[in-house]
Amino acid sequence: MKKLSAALGLLALLSLAPNAEAAKGPELTYSVNLNDRADDRFKVALEVKGLSATNNIFQFASTAPGTYQTMDIGRFVHEFKAYDKKGRELEVKQVSTNQWELSKPEKVRKITYQISETWDTPVKENKIYGMCGTSLEQDHALINGQGVFGYLQGLQAQPMRIKLEHPQEWLVGTALAKDAKGYYTANSYDHIVDSPILLGNLTKAETNYEGTTIDIYTYSKTGKIKSEDLLQNMTTMLGAAHKFVVDFPVDRYTFLYHFEDASWGAWEHSYSSEYVMKEQNLTPAYAQHLTDIAAHEFFHIITPLNIHSEVIERFNFVKPTPSQHLWLYEGTTEWASDMMQLRGGMMDLTAYLDDQREKLTIDEQMDKNYSLLKLALTSYTPEGQQQYGNIYMRGAVVATLLDIRLLELSDGKRGLREVINELSKEYGPNKAFPENEFFDVFAVKTYPEIGDFFNRYVKNAEQLPLAEYYSKLGIDYVASEKTGKKTKALGYTFAVPDGKLRLVKVEGAAQQFGLLEGDALVALNGSEITLQNASQELPKLVALNPGDAYTLTVERSGKNVELQVKILEQEAELKHQFKVNEEASPKQLALRQAWMKNM
Repeated sequence: MKKLSAALGLLALLSLAPNAEAAKGPELTYSVNLNDRADDRFKVALEVKGLSATNNIFQFASTAPGTYQTMDIGRFVHEFKAYDKKGRELEVKQVSTNQWELSKPEKVRKITYQISETWDTPVKENKIYGMCGTSLEQDHALINGQGVFGYLQGLQAQPMRIKLEHPQEWLVGTALAKDAKGYYTANSYDHIVDSPILLGNLTKAETNYEGTTIDIYTYSKTGKIKSEDLLQNMTTMLGAAHKFVVDFPVDRYTFLYHFEDASWGAWEHSYSSEYVMKEQNLTPAYAQHLTDIAAHEFFHIITPLNIHSEVIERFNFVKPTPSQHLWLYEGTTEWASDMMQLRGGMMDLTAYLDDQREKLTIDEQMDKNYSLLKLALTSYTPEGQQQYGNIYMRGAVVATLLDIRLLELSDGKRGLREVINELSKEYGPNKAFPENEFFDVFAVKTYPEIGDFFNRYVKNAEQLPLAEYYSKLGIDYVASEKTGKKTKALGYTFAVPDGKLRLVKVEGAAQQFGLLEGDALVALNGSEITLQNASQELPKLVALNPGDAYTLTVERSGKNVELQVKILEQEAELKHQFKVNEEASPKQLALRQAWMKNM
């Protein structure tokens, strides 16, 4: 998952093959009424038979893979009821935020409930990211499985059918298959959560690339953006991706685009990805921005679909267990999305190095003592959330250095791309690697030196050897150099660790105004600041000069605090400068050629 605010993150759900033993269990048939949309609630019914006493808890998701946020979908549920075969209501009791207890599960034949869409339902805390939530409007609907469906205890792996009742003219975009009776089929609850659905007044474009069917469905509020236009801009990326992974490991893939009033980001899945972006003119720059995001999401067909740990193979929706290999699932994926474009000719070396500079600049704003391993293991905690965006920054840079080291050790023949493709073939979608042994597995498959690399830069947070490693390619790196010029500065930066725009890295000079690390931004000069309007409002600070005053309203400990702040002045520095060495040695040039061209 990439959140736009800090290019944030997901683990796609896995094990989609039907379980023969589970298929003999209770029959589960869902129906969702999308014709009655006036109250922003999905009307859901579950037809079921064959339950036992062990199926007495109906569970809604507390979170979902790759979101790293508390969702507590039970907060949105209304009128949960159960009925026997004669239509008589049976007693149910809500026993926790996300659980309802059935008094007589053996007699239950039907369960009904209403569930509010997450986009337009106000909550006091833990607002669900737009791309992970649900929306129900007059001309379209967005369904993320965990936001509409639940599962019965013991039946998470049970196949299900889903009937969507919607206006006849609506198009339906999803990676789910449809049976002869018009029901969408999912092999498990994990599968339905892994398969978002976009319905409504959509446009569609389709192509076939080397045997893989590519579908694009697009909702655009005023019709500015069409699926065919997106496909045209994506064609080169798909070609580069195909060469990079040698062959697509899926026979179909679906892109779902929602363009309206705000950019939230994207959420990747095994056979699809979903994008909630701001509707605007599809300029070449915006088209490239969308393609960059799509490149990241699309690479998840490799990891974690084909390379994943046993920890995430069957997700725990009640109490999630994080995997320590987020560096692989997200950091390596972000590296691949950039590298496939560099090697595929979509991005030149200057643009690639500029992207590395941006990543390093964001990494510099994060806690330098927070390793990628610690980030992964604390990702569901408030502390970890404040650092989470760095998996796409430091994580990708570490993957770049790992690639350089592997290429160096193999004389340019076997870099990270080659190792990842080998691992994808060895494991695949139905075989998990051992969570606690994978670092050793990787090192054994490559070189002992890689074990040391993991210890220093993944398990621990040692300073990255950027100058040393880039010099192997004949590229000079300078961390920082003074310019002798003065420039204006805020003295703090912004991040979105928990759904709120917060101040981070508050420097000493800015602390004199009363600003504190973690303050949530509420207003600028009396005008409310939200995630939706921040990109329009915050640039107003750029127009100010050193010494100019402005007012920030921040939320602190549940109360709003108004602070008088001034624009600061400081000496300008050039940070994270890369320069190609025109006098590079033949050895450096050879390694650079392998690094830039291996496909």
